[in-house]
Amino acid sequence: MLGNIAQAQRKKTSPPPAKTPAAQQVDELSKLHDEYIKATKEYKASLQKLLALYQESVKKAEQKRDQTQKLFSAGLIARVDVEQAELAVTNAGLKVSEAQQQINAADTQIAQVLVEVEGEKQIAKLGPIRRGSLIRTTSFIRYNGVGAWSLSQAGKIEMFFQQAFKRPLPIAVFGQGAIHNQWRLDHHNAMDISLNPDGAEGVALINFLQSNGIPFSAFRTAIPGVATGPHIHIGMPSHRY
Repeated sequence: MLGNIAQAQRKKTSPPPAKTPAAQQVDELSKLHDEYIKATKEYKASLQKLLALYQESVKKAEQKRDQTQKLFSAGLIARVDVEQAELAVTNAGLKVSEAQQQINAADTQIAQVLVEVEGEKQIAKLGPIRRGSLIRTTSFIRYNGVGAWSLSQAGKIEMFFQQAFKRPLPIAVFGQGAIHNQWRLDHHNAMDISLNPDGAEGVALINFLQSNGIPFSAFRTAIPGVATGPHIHIGMPSHRY
C-alpha cells in the first residue's frame, strides 16, 4: 500500500518531458507571431496619432489660406502672402501622405525586422565569418563584403537598379527606422530592399552587391500567417543596443 502511494507521488512530482526541437521551433514561431501582432498594433497606433495631428494641420492651413485669399481680393495683403499660405497647405499635405505611406508599409517593415532577428540567430550559430565570405542556406544568403561600407554608396546601387529595370530601387527602410528604434536595433548604416532574393531583380541586385564588395544579407523566409518578409538587407547586420 505504501509503495503504491510513493509511486503515485513520484508521478505527480516528476518533471514534464523535454520538448522536441520541432516543438521548440513551433513555440518560437508562436512567440514571433505574438511579438509581430504587438509591435504592429503599437507602431500603427503611433502612426495613426501622428496622422491625425497632420490632418488637423492641413485643416488649419487651408483655413488660413482661404482667409489670406479673401484679404488679397480686398487688396489688403500682397500676392506673396497668398503664395506662402498655399505652400503651407502643400507642405502639410505632404506630411499626411508620408504618414499614410508609413502606415501602409508598417506590416512589411515589421515582418522584415522579425525575419532579420530570426535569421541572425541562425547566423550566430555559424560563428565568425571572415571578410569576402559568402554563405548560402535555405533561408538566407550572407556576404560579408571586402571593403568599407556606408550609406553614402547607396546612390550607385540605386543608379544600377534604375538603369537595369527602369524603375526606382524599392527601398523599404533607409537608415534607422521607427521599428528599429522600438526593437533597439542599430540600423543606422543599412537599408532594406523589398525584393525577393530569388527573383530576377533580387538575383541581379545580389550579383551587383557582391561584385562591388558590398556586404548584404538576403532573407528568403517569411513570418508564417502574417505579412511578407523576404528582402535584401544592404550593409552589416543590425545588432541590438
